[in-house]
Amino acid sequence: MSKRAVIAIDIQNEYFPGGRMPLVGIEQATENAARIIAAARAKGDTVIHVRHLSKAADAPIFAPGTPGIEINATVAPADGEKVITKNFVNSFRETDLKATLDAKGIEEVVIVGAMSHMCVEGATRAAADFGYKTSVVHDACATRDLEFNGKTVPAAQVHDAVMAAIAFGYGELVDTTTYLSR
Repeated sequence: MSKRAVIAIDIQNEYFPGGRMPLVGIEQATENAARIIAAARAKGDTVIHVRHLSKAADAPIFAPGTPGIEINATVAPADGEKVITKNFVNSFRETDLKATLDAKGIEEVVIVGAMSHMCVEGATRAAADFGYKTSVVHDACATRDLEFNGKTVPAAQVHDAVMAAIAFGYGELVDTTTYLSR
């Protein structure tokens, strides 16, 4: 039995065109994530989907009962795949993600999803802190422009800075093509 899990984080309709917070490059990142997920299924790796849900019905994003909370059809869970609903940035916080991984004997996690600077980073750091061998498929992740100190920081720079920080101390970075060639 495989000791690896692919964790697809927040690849939800809210982040696509027509959603309340479209991300830069989300379509290409999702296509790459779909390729990673398909390979995981073919290898017998565990696939876990994480979706964000705001607690307030009137939340500006991920409000309960809205189309934005649905996992995008491109990476829809297959029958039997675990879907974890979270209310915080860190996918491990107040969820059964760690218990699920541990029950399956998972030693290695591969992370794809959104947003690079929030939930992907949060889950990556937590996974590494819990002792899992951690990888992020960087071109299967997306983010958005941010504002800081009166300046716009382009999404590509946000993504690169986060990935650099992850590579520095939390996990391996790999692109889709390299990951699939292993």
